[in-house]
Amino acid sequence: MKLFDAHCHLQDPRIISKAPQLISSAVASGVSAFAVNGVSEKDWNLVKEMGAKYPSVVPCFGIHPWYVAERSPQWFETLKSLFETTPTAAVGEIGLDKGSKGREIDFSDQVSVFRQQLELAKELNKPASVHCVRAFGDLLEIIKTVGPFPAGVILHSYLGSAEMVPEFAKLGAFFSFSGFLMSMSEKKAKKMLKAVPSDRILLETDSPDALPKAESSDLYFVEGDPSLPEEGSSAQDLDSAPNDKSNVSSDSMKFPKETLNHPANIHIVLGYVARLLDIKNEELAELSYRNAVRLFSYAGSKLLLERGK
Repeated sequence: MKLFDAHCHLQDPRIISKAPQLISSAVASGVSAFAVNGVSEKDWNLVKEMGAKYPSVVPCFGIHPWYVAERSPQWFETLKSLFETTPTAAVGEIGLDKGSKGREIDFSDQVSVFRQQLELAKELNKPASVHCVRAFGDLLEIIKTVGPFPAGVILHSYLGSAEMVPEFAKLGAFFSFSGFLMSMSEKKAKKMLKAVPSDRILLETDSPDALPKAESSDLYFVEGDPSLPEEGSSAQDLDSAPNDKSNVSSDSMKFPKETLNHPANIHIVLGYVARLLDIKNEELAELSYRNAVRLFSYAGSKLLLERGK
């Protein structure tokens, strides 16, 4: 079984020192690729280095809405030059946020920076990984005016409505799901998942965030995680994780909010989404992997290079 983590942050300061072990154990569990998203000018070079060092890492560069106020006057020129020197890269993480943290950032600034990056993604014919919190109406309007996007737009950790799925899909959107999906009611999540076209579904971890709700015995933990009472490591061989409710028990252990998410926990997300879609884990793994490979096979990408194209 092969899996593709369509959105994560292995360059995050909380886990970067553990990146070699995290990548190694996730790869051993069946994760063959990771789209690692930068969030500001401060981490773009780290992402670039990670992409050069690890064959499994697809580097992505962008300014996340939370870091819009920190951008330098030359941020856009720096970003454009990075894509020139790193043809393997995609665009991300970019987006809009009207949540508790996003409200601290001027929204017109967010829109301006987002639009510039979205237009660049379209110009470069590369997919863009998009963050959206409580701004789906604004997002749809901007995507309509800038799009459509033949190279794809990834609505990462999608928690929007089922009703908006067709509108986003016809503009080129893919829908990526992480452990955050478990914060939505199962009924609402199931309705939304059923609305997503099968050729547009992706899986991700958003590691080190979005720890899925699961029993501790089913989870992989980041060694040395300060939020845990004891150091944790991989809990079990998740290749054999059952496609049933045991992965998301209502009696799941309550971990601190800041508990770090290991990229191998994509297996938990896989099991949960597969159960709500009433399909086998293997079927969803194959489907989501195929979708991700298609999406990340743009000109200059590692995936095309691997296939000798």
